Amino acid sequence: MDKDKRVSVYELEGRPALAAAIPLGLQHVFAMFIGNLAPILVMAGLVDAVTGAPIITPQQRMLMIQCCMLASGLATVLQLYPIKLGKVQIGSGLPIVMGTSFAFVPTMTNIGVTYGIAAVIGAVIVASFMEIIIGLMIKPLKKIITPIVIGSVLLSIGLYLLPVGITYFAGGAAAQNAHIQMQEMLASGEAVPESLAALASQFASWQNILMGSVVFLIIVVLQRFAKGLLKVSAIVIAIAIGYILAIILGQVDFRQVADASVAAVPVPFSIRPQFHIGPIISMAFMVVVSGIETIGHVSGMTMAVWDRPATTKETQGAVLADFAGNIIASCLNTLPNTSFGQNIGIVSMTKAVNKFCILITAIILILAGLSPKVGAFLSVMPSSVLGGAVITVFAMIMLNGIKIIAREGFSERNVLIFVLTFGLGYALAGNAALIGSMPPTLGFILGNSTITVCFLAILLNLIFPKTKSDKEKDKEEVQ
Repeated sequence: MDKDKRVSVYELEGRPALAAAIPLGLQHVFAMFIGNLAPILVMAGLVDAVTGAPIITPQQRMLMIQCCMLASGLATVLQLYPIKLGKVQIGSGLPIVMGTSFAFVPTMTNIGVTYGIAAVIGAVIVASFMEIIIGLMIKPLKKIITPIVIGSVLLSIGLYLLPVGITYFAGGAAAQNAHIQMQEMLASGEAVPESLAALASQFASWQNILMGSVVFLIIVVLQRFAKGLLKVSAIVIAIAIGYILAIILGQVDFRQVADASVAAVPVPFSIRPQFHIGPIISMAFMVVVSGIETIGHVSGMTMAVWDRPATTKETQGAVLADFAGNIIASCLNTLPNTSFGQNIGIVSMTKAVNKFCILITAIILILAGLSPKVGAFLSVMPSSVLGGAVITVFAMIMLNGIKIIAREGFSERNVLIFVLTFGLGYALAGNAALIGSMPPTLGFILGNSTITVCFLAILLNLIFPKTKSDKEKDKEEVQ
């Protein structure tokens, strides 16, 4: 392409110079890479509630990481360059990066430990069709899934995930469970098998505490004092240093990496989905919340960049691309895919909206997703290295929920909804005895604190209509 035909990175269409496009594409990769993989690594640390065996095998974990990158890249391309089906298009045509969201983790955890990872994938496939309804009913749903609902859900997700982060910081769920089991056996006078004792010794070991602390402190320092790309890449840099430290301390086994092939196309449905009504209903709630959150992401970007609300075609296309991304991810044996808020935040902040730059991000993800060796290298990373990073991420999710609730205001109505939602919903999900006395499907759904909070927030939002002062406040914000 001739130099005079090149466009600016601040223009949506066209191709800017590679010297400008590649760094911007890499910036988006750094911003989302770990956040994209972390839900899989968190899920890989879970064990079956009955057997105590990991719900994801090491081979499945490696496959899911590889497929996660591939699915994110493909879904991102779809957002950038939509498929048009008559008057409807799948994809927004906007610079949106897609990835695996932490919002699904509490629900997937509840499903995974009870039914297994195949049921998680099956639930996503069926529940994702809710996003077609969302795409066609955007305006009515906005009245139901209000900021108070989304804020409450994000807060419950953060509260749920923080203990998970600390567990990873100390060595992971498997080591923690082994530690608890060993203590029980010692208390009862039973002999402890060597394999169990070895795994239990990893929990809160000085090596894990050191690795987690180093990662955590590097993130804090870079977030507080760094600028530009260094600040955006804080989590990636911290994890890279933590990984190197883990290698030095002899905490990494590279045998899986050595055995993995350099390049291979993953086989769809290597993990065959299973379908159960309880998990599907639970996942449907989160798909709706995720779809509304995507609408918020798109509107926030267009307002920040072009000072205009998103068009119906853009918002519908973005939500339908969410649906397609979930289906692609499920077929490729990995977790649900949605728009990534942090990348949209980068675009909104820098105004660098050129789609070709984001296409470079997608290409990098696709290439990484075609290499099992990359997946293997990431899958053997110690839990404590990830734990040191996700503590701040989980706390930020909680803080974002608080911000949304605060922005909505603490009117009498909102306070009542918030108090009842958490006073009843969050407490109900935490009472195992009460949940256990319910019919199995109902108990499974209400046993998930995020779904219970979501359901109650929606219900109370409908029961308690907005007062005149609330409506006047909404009008002032629009103006």
